[in-house]
Amino acid sequence: MHNQSPRSWFGQPPGLTILFLTEMWEKFSYFGMRALLVYYMTKQLLFSQEQASLVYGLYTALAYLTPVFGGLVADRWLGKRRAVIAGGAVMAFGHFLMAFDALLYPALLAIVLGNGLFLPTLPGQVGDLYRREDPRRGSAFNVYYVGINLGAFLAPLVCGTLGEVYGWHVGFAAAGIGMLLGLAIYVGGRRHLPPDPPRTVGTTLPLSTLWQPAYRPVLQLMAMVAGLVVVFRLAYEQIGNTIAIWLDTGVDRVVTADFTIPMTWFFSLNPLLVFLITPWLVRAWTRQARIGREPPPLTKMAIGAAVVGGAFALVAVLGGTPAAQVGWLWAALFFAVFTFGELFILPVGLGLFARLAPVGFGATIIAAWFLASFGGNLLAGAAGTLWSRTSAHVFFAAMAGVCAVVALLLWRLERRARPLLAGQTADPGAH
Repeated sequence: MHNQSPRSWFGQPPGLTILFLTEMWEKFSYFGMRALLVYYMTKQLLFSQEQASLVYGLYTALAYLTPVFGGLVADRWLGKRRAVIAGGAVMAFGHFLMAFDALLYPALLAIVLGNGLFLPTLPGQVGDLYRREDPRRGSAFNVYYVGINLGAFLAPLVCGTLGEVYGWHVGFAAAGIGMLLGLAIYVGGRRHLPPDPPRTVGTTLPLSTLWQPAYRPVLQLMAMVAGLVVVFRLAYEQIGNTIAIWLDTGVDRVVTADFTIPMTWFFSLNPLLVFLITPWLVRAWTRQARIGREPPPLTKMAIGAAVVGGAFALVAVLGGTPAAQVGWLWAALFFAVFTFGELFILPVGLGLFARLAPVGFGATIIAAWFLASFGGNLLAGAAGTLWSRTSAHVFFAAMAGVCAVVALLLWRLERRARPLLAGQTADPGAH
């Protein structure tokens, strides 16, 4: 564990700011490209909605599959620092390839390969900034999650606007520049980051170590949580897929006779609300933790799944079709409810996996969390093909039902896992 620096930026170790800004620019590039991808495929490449949904689902799924292998490579050979730099460079190259219509698939492949090295290694360094007993450690991932969402907030406003007004390729180029800025910040701030442990026979444990009896209950719990996250993401990942189509065709975005809200701007509402809600949520949870009343992680995740389901239920009732569009304020309300639920499940789940990871397998376990995202995103792409075969009301009601089932199962799992998680609190073998 990295010894905490006596210096402090904004009440946190300086390294958290470096990781925050690096992640912010990486997510600027990712969400900038994602905000444009479905529109680019359907409006310029003239893909059908079903084909665009499958490509989008496969791309976002692979972006979470390659980290499984990237985490192993980082833990066992490259180290976290070199993995971040190599991954970021390959991702930037992929974003610039998006300037050519004929190179869509090679560009997407380059992005997901670079992402495989980058994604599990950067958050894996957050926990290493703190001693285990540091009271700030519990909320560090929520602070880090704000960095993710700051990039996601800026991306649609910058890349989305450039893409809609000046051409899709200009928006994609802006995403590539963002990735290069993130790399520059990371390299420039390396002195504030925890050093990689030496990868020797004594410190690099064989993968079979994970199957020791002492680790099996924890691994079984993580497997069950990951399985439920797969199902949850089937609904959650409609945010950049069918929700994008709904914003284009089912929402009245006209504000005045002279101004219509660009469809990509709605994607900035989600991260904007993260900024507004996260500080309040972290304060509330910290206050509850001091008096021993903070909800367990799986309870928080169950609440999150239920609230996201409520957001889909809202638009299931409203619907919206090209012939009878709903007002843009209703779309904004959907994003508000959706975001509140998201904060209870995704950063909490990431922090839970990081906390339960056995020593020496931090990036590998983080990668396993992203493997759940792979399965969910793949299913989301397939589920999105149903959009053209049913009404918006029925489709969104189905997504609400998926979230409700996940919430119920997470709540039941928390009751079964309570003794195990209580024992892990004091386990020095987890970090």
